[in-house]
Amino acid sequence: MARANTTQTSMPRGRRPKGQGPDLRQAILDAAEFLFSRHGFYGVTVRQVAAEAGVDTALIHYYFGGKRELFDAVFARRAAILNEARLEAMQAYLASHAGRLSVEGVIEAFIAPLLDRSNTDEPGWKNYFRLVALVNNTPAWGGETMHRFFDPVVHKLVEALKAALPEAELRDLYWCYQFLTGSMMLALSETGRIDQLSAGLCRSTDLQAVRARLFAYCAAGIEEVVRRRPTVGA
Repeated sequence: MARANTTQTSMPRGRRPKGQGPDLRQAILDAAEFLFSRHGFYGVTVRQVAAEAGVDTALIHYYFGGKRELFDAVFARRAAILNEARLEAMQAYLASHAGRLSVEGVIEAFIAPLLDRSNTDEPGWKNYFRLVALVNNTPAWGGETMHRFFDPVVHKLVEALKAALPEAELRDLYWCYQFLTGSMMLALSETGRIDQLSAGLCRSTDLQAVRARLFAYCAAGIEEVVRRRPTVGA
């Protein structure tokens, strides 16, 4: 008999009878996303994913192959949705603000779709953003994974920033994206760090407070870097 985990983001445990329950492929992806987001790639086994999803390990191998293929499928599922949403938001902003682009407007178009999804009642998005933050900080293969799934939309962001700041050096804009993505993913991870640091004055789950500050913070930093025109590393 399956026993339900009381944690909002956990999956039902145990084996599902054949032919019953939700789409098993999606259930496996949800379970893997939940576990990978908490323990990373190396801290999770296929057997654990199977137990979390309530399926046999053979079914995971049937659908996905090995653990790395399963991980990539988890990563790709929501990446495609985010990339499409961010491209649409940036295209809409560029079209509606032609000749009067602002750095903050470009940044908002790029980040807001992530905040909007994290602010829904679907817990999988929060799991996914925590997973992306982990991958983004994994030296061995994190950079290659981010490259495969997100680089096209990041290049569109850099192009939009260059349109808003024609005087900017591309080198500076790429460095600024490096700093922006760290701020963005830490905010979306909702680790509770700022709750403790501020003694409750701020809450990491308060995405409206994030929205009110993150765009302006990133935009001001980019504008200042471009204004100073650093020569180190040129």
